[in-house]
Amino acid sequence: MTAIPSAGYVLVALLVMGAVTVTLRALPFTFVRVLKGSTLFQFLGVTMPVGVMVALVVYTVFGRVGLSGGQGDPGAVWAAPLALVVTVFLHWWRRNAVLSIFVGTALYMVLVNLVW
Repeated sequence: MTAIPSAGYVLVALLVMGAVTVTLRALPFTFVRVLKGSTLFQFLGVTMPVGVMVALVVYTVFGRVGLSGGQGDPGAVWAAPLALVVTVFLHWWRRNAVLSIFVGTALYMVLVNLVW
């Protein structure tokens, strides 16, 4: 038989988890003030967005399509390359990262979930 925790225990646990979450989310912003003039910080500000996007594309193309040796998702075999081409073309045409990422992601999700 499993004991059910009291309401006070659950409340304290939720408050502790909430405090830890808020602290962890606020912590990077305290370092921004300290590192604002740092050359490393400026370098990361330039390279991180590109690095994150490359990691997401590699995950999608290799993981979802099945190029990593796994089964892969049958719908992603055509959806991922098509959405990638549309995203690259849209970014080349408009030079707007938000627009190209949003449209590419939306197209990929529509193709994977509704078409294939």
